[in-house]
Amino acid sequence: MNRQITLWMLAAAIGLTACTQGSGTSATAPTNPAPATSADVQTADPCDDTSGFVTLTDVVPDVILEIRYFGTYNFVGTRIDGYEQPVALLTRQAADSLRAVSDDVMEQGYRLKIYDAYRPQQAVDHFVRWAADMDATEMKSYFYPSLSKKVLFPQQYICAKSGHTRGSTLDLTLFDMQTEKEVDMGGTFDWFGPESHPDFGGNPETGVYKPNPHLTAEQFTNRMILRRAMMRHGFKPMPTEWWHFTLKDEPYPDTYFNFPVKQL
Repeated sequence: MNRQITLWMLAAAIGLTACTQGSGTSATAPTNPAPATSADVQTADPCDDTSGFVTLTDVVPDVILEIRYFGTYNFVGTRIDGYEQPVALLTRQAADSLRAVSDDVMEQGYRLKIYDAYRPQQAVDHFVRWAADMDATEMKSYFYPSLSKKVLFPQQYICAKSGHTRGSTLDLTLFDMQTEKEVDMGGTFDWFGPESHPDFGGNPETGVYKPNPHLTAEQFTNRMILRRAMMRHGFKPMPTEWWHFTLKDEPYPDTYFNFPVKQL
């Protein structure tokens, strides 16, 4: 049997689920997930309409970009389909709100560093193919050392749909302008595991730290600085990724775009 067909059959067999979260984790897998493939994902019509999007640095010039999926330092280990240039795109509404976040954190001595923003459906499809290939484990020690790839679909670490594809979701961290280094968040972007959850080490609603051998009080506080700034300006957090936020009033809540990431 053709290897590619075998991989897609495996994905369906273990319950590939279409969901609206990004490239991260879910605390609980669905009890009876409905099998699906990327063919079930409906993209925008036309899916290449960029009219509601902006190049992020045109609106928020102070951000720092480290677009992980344009390079090879990511959980797949290769450049991801659809990332043609190392730029960040967002809907105009999300970019305008992020400008307010940037001004906020700059007053506190930080800048925003962006790992990912708009993500085309073709990139999500690339993730799905990778997750179905049990032999592709080159980056396991960096991003999922304690996990078997067999759990990535049922536990929703990888999904057939992503909120990023709607254009108002982004992954980011803080950069300390005094030390000229990334702020220590106690874990790397795209780490697959509970250590990435905002409530790992404390209560994100109250900001109260709970002693944890794997996350210091300072690291938890740093996560809360980013979280509170994003929420003050209209973004909602994700319960399983400290770096992931979506504009509450996103303009395209049901539209999944597929145009490539490049300068508009």
